[in-house]
Amino acid sequence: MCRSAMVANGRRKPMKALIGLLICAGGALGAAGAWAQSYPAKTVRVVVGFSAGSTTDLIGRVLAQKMTEALAQSVIVDNRPGAGGNLAAELVAKAAPDGYTLLLANAGIATGATAYVKLNFNALRDFAPVTQVSATPHVLVTHPSLPARSVKELIAFARARPGELNFASTGHGNSDHLAAELLSFMTGLKMVHVAYKGGPQALAEVVSGQVALYFPGAPSGMPFIRPGRVRALGVTGAKRAAVLPEVPTIAEAGVPGYEHILWSMLLVPAATPKEIVARLNREALKALEAADLRERYANMGVEAVGTTLEQAGAYLKSETAKYAKVVKVIGLRIE
Repeated sequence: MCRSAMVANGRRKPMKALIGLLICAGGALGAAGAWAQSYPAKTVRVVVGFSAGSTTDLIGRVLAQKMTEALAQSVIVDNRPGAGGNLAAELVAKAAPDGYTLLLANAGIATGATAYVKLNFNALRDFAPVTQVSATPHVLVTHPSLPARSVKELIAFARARPGELNFASTGHGNSDHLAAELLSFMTGLKMVHVAYKGGPQALAEVVSGQVALYFPGAPSGMPFIRPGRVRALGVTGAKRAAVLPEVPTIAEAGVPGYEHILWSMLLVPAATPKEIVARLNREALKALEAADLRERYANMGVEAVGTTLEQAGAYLKSETAKYAKVVKVIGLRIE
């Protein structure tokens, strides 16, 4: 139909061609608008690259529940753990850009471009940021039997045993891995990295005494910290966590300048229609402003954030640039 407007009797007719193109464009825009208005017509899934019970998973489930209410359509969490969240990111990057497959990524996605020798996606090119969802500190925890009751004592203990202490993470290049590598770099410690598929597995290994220390996000760490199954030595943020007021920051506990935050962000495939991205942003912001969600997050040690599309995009770019420098300084390179 549109081609016939371009060519008639084998000759181009400029005015008719222009009119035809405008009609076609109008029709396409109308169809896209109607599609966006009917969205969502089926279940929306939020892909999380970490196992159930991990910090990013817990944050995502609370958000999904509120967005189900806002969108009047089911929003579910789909856990796809592995490769530090990269398997999930690749899945969403290659998904149909129709607004039905979202990614809840954490700060680890910002390290990928520099830390990994090869990735099958580009965080800045292949995704459209919807909103920053949250910010929460990691917590440095150890097995209670470890003879270190403070960050300073841990550093002294580890320095006396170079290469003997091990630490857990949810994958190479992920946020908890970077938290430990930063500590090692800033203090000159030599520790052994042990990667797991998810936070619950990593925590279980610390609880059992198989691993000396770990940096869980506050939400996944609290159920083990409160009953004393692990010992909290420090939080990674610039200020103490409201849910752990007695635990100092790592900076004030002996490593000046140390700061690292676990943030999460909602992303969709880059080609997702702008109307749908805008709708998701509006509904996510409503959810993040809800008093009951903010209370649930606060009880978990999480700060609900919520940003505009422009702010989310700028934040992802700035964090990617920041961690590129950090990764190069600490010499982190992952095959």
